[in-house]
Amino acid sequence: MQPVGEIWIKGGTPLSGQVSVQGSKNAALPMMAAALLHDGKTVLHHCPRIADVLVMEQILNRLGVKTRWQDHTLEIDCRKIVGYEIDNELAGSMRSSVILMGSMISRQGQVKIAYPGGCTIGKRPIDLHLKVFQNMGVNIREEEKGLWAGSSTRLQGTTVEFPVSSVGATENALLAAVKAKGETVLKNCALEPEIRHLCYFLQAMGAEIGGIGTDTLWIRGVCTLRDVEYTVPPDRIVAGTCLYAAAATRGKIVLEHAPVEEMEAVLQVYEKMGGQWVCNSGKLKTDAREIRYPVSLTETARYPGFPTDMQSILMAVLLTVPGESRIRETIFEDRYKVVPELARMGGCIAVTGKDAWIRGGIPLCGAKVKALELRGAAALVIAALAAEGESLISNSHFLERGYEEFENVISKLGGKIEIRGKMG
Repeated sequence: MQPVGEIWIKGGTPLSGQVSVQGSKNAALPMMAAALLHDGKTVLHHCPRIADVLVMEQILNRLGVKTRWQDHTLEIDCRKIVGYEIDNELAGSMRSSVILMGSMISRQGQVKIAYPGGCTIGKRPIDLHLKVFQNMGVNIREEEKGLWAGSSTRLQGTTVEFPVSSVGATENALLAAVKAKGETVLKNCALEPEIRHLCYFLQAMGAEIGGIGTDTLWIRGVCTLRDVEYTVPPDRIVAGTCLYAAAATRGKIVLEHAPVEEMEAVLQVYEKMGGQWVCNSGKLKTDAREIRYPVSLTETARYPGFPTDMQSILMAVLLTVPGESRIRETIFEDRYKVVPELARMGGCIAVTGKDAWIRGGIPLCGAKVKALELRGAAALVIAALAAEGESLISNSHFLERGYEEFENVISKLGGKIEIRGKMG
């Protein structure tokens, strides 16, 4: 994916109004991969029309899958699949392409895939994924441009204990186990809500899965699955981004369909800064006018801890809060790429090892900056909304990977924003 587009923002306006939260990127992508397990039709309602989903759709199309959009409903027809090779260029542009491996090995007996790409925020090895496949009887061969993995027989149920919890490895293991022979037990699974959503989706297809919501899942393999219609849940990170955008501008907004039960850690930090909120009838009503307190330490952690995807976004908010705050990043070692760009806007941040020390309250000024990854792009948008004057953020394609028409969302809340040269 070539860098394209710029985001123009004029800051200084408190956000106000009501918007609805889009469907979850991290739930939709594994569901699309899961559709390959069934030689029939899958219908996903409330599916976000974002760049990563469209790339996944292209990958499926090149495998012979037929897709059709109707507003935010995506129909996926997997009755006919051709080949087993995942397009190198498409796979290399998106990290989530790796979750196609479990479905493709189960469906086609083999898969050939480039090493997955996406945002460069640190080392994200796929060895945990490959270990599960090997335990299930899959042969793996490293090739010049990626990996080949396959098995001449039906995959075998197994017991695996992940040495560290991994969302992607848990998802891939689930997809491989659904139609494997016998029972598979997965221990030390990731607890992120997207795992639970995938399990419920697979159950709706006819999979037999137990232990949902815990760190131990068992899957009894079935021979066939069935057509399914399913609604993609709202995106907790997008909801958190909107919440923190209002926080940085000291605004009052209402979020429809916000997954409040999945946002506990994000809301706790919002409260520590002085933000107020209440949830009634599915609407999260927020008031950030009293935000003025620094936060002594926020440490990223696996769910239900503070999400790493919200770390740089929080950093942008803390720059607007007088006093010293600290963030400790424990998940990805290269999540601080946005720091030099925030510094161009007047942000005072010192990084020492895993810790970022933020001296807030110094007025931010509009500037020309560059997005380097998805959540960093969102952080720059938030900083620009809070800054004095105009900002221009290059590489808008990073934002479009996870946020659907985010400029329209911010505009609806009163922010002054445009995306110029947007991807088609």
